[in-house]
Amino acid sequence: MARTRGSWTGGALTVGSVLKPQDVARAVFHPAWIPQPLDPSVERLKKFRVIAGAVASLGVYTFIEGGFDFTELLENAMTASVVLLFLTPLTVGAMLWVWRRGGTVRQLRVPLLNSLLLLLLFVGCVAALLGLVQTVNGSANAAVIIGVGLTMMWMLIFTAYGAVRVSGNFFGTAATHRCLPPLLAMVTSWLVAVPDLVTGDLHGLSLTLGIVFILGAPVTVTAIALLEMGRLKRRYGIRLKAHPATLTPAPAPGPVPPMPPGMPPAGSPYLPPQGGNPYGHPYAPGGQHPYAPHPQPPYNPQHPYGG
Repeated sequence: MARTRGSWTGGALTVGSVLKPQDVARAVFHPAWIPQPLDPSVERLKKFRVIAGAVASLGVYTFIEGGFDFTELLENAMTASVVLLFLTPLTVGAMLWVWRRGGTVRQLRVPLLNSLLLLLLFVGCVAALLGLVQTVNGSANAAVIIGVGLTMMWMLIFTAYGAVRVSGNFFGTAATHRCLPPLLAMVTSWLVAVPDLVTGDLHGLSLTLGIVFILGAPVTVTAIALLEMGRLKRRYGIRLKAHPATLTPAPAPGPVPPMPPGMPPAGSPYLPPQGGNPYGHPYAPGGQHPYAPHPQPPYNPQHPYGG
């Protein structure tokens, strides 16, 4: 299904949205073509995965080692973005090879291109923010510092909110396969941690702290990702090795369907329909009042036993 005009943001952006970078980031980095979550429990797991993934990508040990360094934080984010730029297509390509017997790549062309565009957009935003920071730090002109500084603050909020969004949906790859986001998060976290393990670079930390901060995040991401994929398989039959075209579409959250015709209207379960009441409603207009003189007996005056 091709993307239609306005389907990226879903019409959520207005002229006034420019003053709210968090709203712009929400619309841009979580497009309308990304499917809605299937299960609240899976969504909660995704939030924990996002936090652990941020730890793996940026590295908490950089703060412990030398204090908070904003430029270093952005450089780590840029490095992680470049890694994603190469790793994500490779991982998706490997899965396309696994899925080759269940369907074709042509069936997934539109969601794959959308995800690639979202990835390129985020990497470009991180690079632009890093360039703005370096411009402000290297300039002595007050006008440049103020002008570029205001733009930098807007981009900082925009990119930070965008990073949270793309970490959850992992660049919209759930539109291709629901299991791709946890798989990519798991692969990325390990790829970021492996170089430090191989080189033995603990960034000035002791052996214990180094192992905790280097291995803690990818191990946590892996455990949560496996649990997330396990729930998708058990509850919805979504298996990672199955081509998306062979999977039965899961019911999307939506409004409650209307009541089919012929069903009785909602009301008191103890009040029968008025048309079938043999005694009539006791307070209906024109009806017999229960305490009027000579009330009519409700039953046949004949004795029930024939007496």
